[in-house]
Amino acid sequence: MKTTNLLSRWVHECLSTGARRVLFCAVLGGAALAMIGFGTRGHGDFVAHEWGTFTSVQGGDGALLDWRPLETSRLPKFVYDWTHPGLNRRQGGQMPMQKQALLTLQRMETPVIYFYSDEAQTVDVSVDFPKGLITEWYPQAAQIGPSFAPTRPLLLKLDQYAHKAGVKPGFTFASWFKNPATPQSRAVWANIEIVGAKESAGLAHSLPLDRSGSHYFAARATDANLLSVSSLVATNPLQENEKFIFYRGVGNFPTPLRVTMNAQSEVTISNTGNDPLAHLFVLGLENGKGKFVQIDRLGVRETRTLPVDAREYSESTGQLSAHLGQQMAEALVSEGLYRREATAMINTWKDSWFAEDGLRVLYVLPRAWTDQTLPLKLNPAPRELVRVMVGRAEVLTPALERQLASDLARASGGDAAAQAHAVAEFKKLGRFAEPALRFATRGSAGGVNQTGWALLQASARAVSEWE
Repeated sequence: MKTTNLLSRWVHECLSTGARRVLFCAVLGGAALAMIGFGTRGHGDFVAHEWGTFTSVQGGDGALLDWRPLETSRLPKFVYDWTHPGLNRRQGGQMPMQKQALLTLQRMETPVIYFYSDEAQTVDVSVDFPKGLITEWYPQAAQIGPSFAPTRPLLLKLDQYAHKAGVKPGFTFASWFKNPATPQSRAVWANIEIVGAKESAGLAHSLPLDRSGSHYFAARATDANLLSVSSLVATNPLQENEKFIFYRGVGNFPTPLRVTMNAQSEVTISNTGNDPLAHLFVLGLENGKGKFVQIDRLGVRETRTLPVDAREYSESTGQLSAHLGQQMAEALVSEGLYRREATAMINTWKDSWFAEDGLRVLYVLPRAWTDQTLPLKLNPAPRELVRVMVGRAEVLTPALERQLASDLARASGGDAAAQAHAVAEFKKLGRFAEPALRFATRGSAGGVNQTGWALLQASARAVSEWE
């Protein structure tokens, strides 16, 4: 145990000390003994539930495509990210966090962890993301990484005094205290107060508000307890209150579903993982109409092919959203979420899942895959832990590829109508426009590529001006 090692170091440093260092060693011993109590807390009398999504983009050939998942990220200003991580931290690792520079295969979107308890309790939460990077979080995390932070001046002074007093140079106070930085890809929230159920209702007004971030506030509409965490700022240690622990991230790894589509509008879905997939929804939307097909289970290495023809889209977007939303909510509840949690998740993503034109597959990721991809530790351990992650495979269809390729070829020759059509298509595709451009211009001449990138930038400026 770490605290036992710390105590051993204190004994080693102080057994041979002279009288002039007795006081100093007493301070060291007090600090070591105080830290012995920080260990595993056993089991807690509370329930923890988590939901989130993993979004990827792929071509009709099934190949995963790089995209810029942070380009259109909309979150409240109080949420922390790598432009303002707090606690004097700096981003570590090799992957740049600038929205314009980050290209990845997966977007881990809006995981939230709820807590339920009749009585007030304290819990520590640790989330590892070994194949990715956490990019946004709230409340403030005691550790977030990979990151680094300069040693605090006070600790440097204490080390200077200690070494002047005769302590060996290899010992430092800085190594004894938890640094808010870490070389690992993880987030740690320490000493989270789960506010008692009765007190939570009265403190609902204390939750932070912001006019932005539609994919954030809908998650609060549950019966979860309020959480209270210190901001950890020594000069202004305010409490940060929320209904959940929130974080987002990005990564370069596959999810266990491969989707292909041929020129005959046949979609083939294949389970490439080691566990069965459940509650799959193949959804097509175009010009205010849509259709979905539900598949209850896809076994390990199983493949299913089904027709998804846009000419057969019959439900209006509103009808489809209500119908599919109800079916998905039932699926989420069957996986262990409470009804209000499932509804909150649907309301968080329905404008993206059920309203945006395109072809996508939504499905529940296996719990074993989630635990391996995103290890979660709670201290103390809850009496119940539910984790439900939804995979979203956004498919760029052969029809879209052909249309974009044709528009860009004609646009590069000066066809104004083709230019306008391409810009409109890029605007509609939103954050998936860039991978669609690269997908449609594979092997094209340089002039077509240059025209495509110019029109993509024009569509981005139009969206920015409209917002």
